[in-house]
Amino acid sequence: MKIQDAKQLVRDFHADLNAATVDSVESVLASYTGDDWHWRGMHPFYEQYGAKDVAGVFYKPVLSSFNTFRRRPDIFFANENSLDGEPGTWVVSMGHFIGLFDEDFVGIPATRKIIMLRYAEFNRVLDNQIVETAMFFDLIHLMHQAGLNPLPPQTGAHLVQPGPATHDGLLYGAQDPQTGRDTLQLINRMIGDIAANSNTDDIELPRDATPQQELERCWHDDMLWWGPDGIGATYTIDRYIVQHQQPFRTQLGSRVFNGHVARLAEGHYGGFFGWANLTLTPLGGYMGLPKGPKADMRVVDIYRRDGDKLAENWIFIDILHFLSMQGLNVLERIAVK
Repeated sequence: MKIQDAKQLVRDFHADLNAATVDSVESVLASYTGDDWHWRGMHPFYEQYGAKDVAGVFYKPVLSSFNTFRRRPDIFFANENSLDGEPGTWVVSMGHFIGLFDEDFVGIPATRKIIMLRYAEFNRVLDNQIVETAMFFDLIHLMHQAGLNPLPPQTGAHLVQPGPATHDGLLYGAQDPQTGRDTLQLINRMIGDIAANSNTDDIELPRDATPQQELERCWHDDMLWWGPDGIGATYTIDRYIVQHQQPFRTQLGSRVFNGHVARLAEGHYGGFFGWANLTLTPLGGYMGLPKGPKADMRVVDIYRRDGDKLAENWIFIDILHFLSMQGLNVLERIAVK
């Protein structure tokens, strides 16, 4: 029941946030979180502590800009962190926020039209409180909805991205623990295959394995990779290689894996986030941009397993932060004058 209790707490939290106003949101946040609540947000919000700061930096500006702001989750699951870390249960929610874009937001001009803001949120629950949160969202996609194109054309496509093809991503009820363990094992094997000369529990990936050979071990041929705006989504192993893997591996160098903060799975769904996951050096050409100094990628990956392979992957990257470390502040460039 520990996992179910954590799920219910977060569901209640989300329901109360849906009804919150600029005046009430701080008290809503405070009623569910500890005094030293650690909140991580994407650029330009970054790390905050406590309900007052989170409300002032993020939620009050959001509620001032977006009328009737509501969460529409497509995926919801929870479990203990499979990595060494702080105690508690992590609850993951992913989907879109929907609202009417009535006032400018962080320099992005209002449209007075409906918007859908992709999000992924990880909440760590301990002693019936939320003590840690990571909130990822896709501001570049919001810019596109406002008619702005801040970056060169991307290699993939970007859409208002759907939830799982199976429409079964909201795991509000209890799940078979073994199913989640199987999902986590597959995710871990896939992570291992990314590394050169990877050894896994079953077979060794050949040193000279082609990208197709690497991917087909853990992915269905018709995989869906729902990437962030700036990179875009892609479909099938072959097209994923051309539209994401190849640019990522050839146009970014000196890759350092920094690890994950949380990695978990429940049922056929799982995922992780890092702060930062990777440190890389742009070699020129990535996202159509020139060479740059090394920079961090803060990343969320959410997966759906189908049988013994992965079928879908939703990705969030703090691209604005990655670019800001290279001296490019996109929000300043597009700010409403």
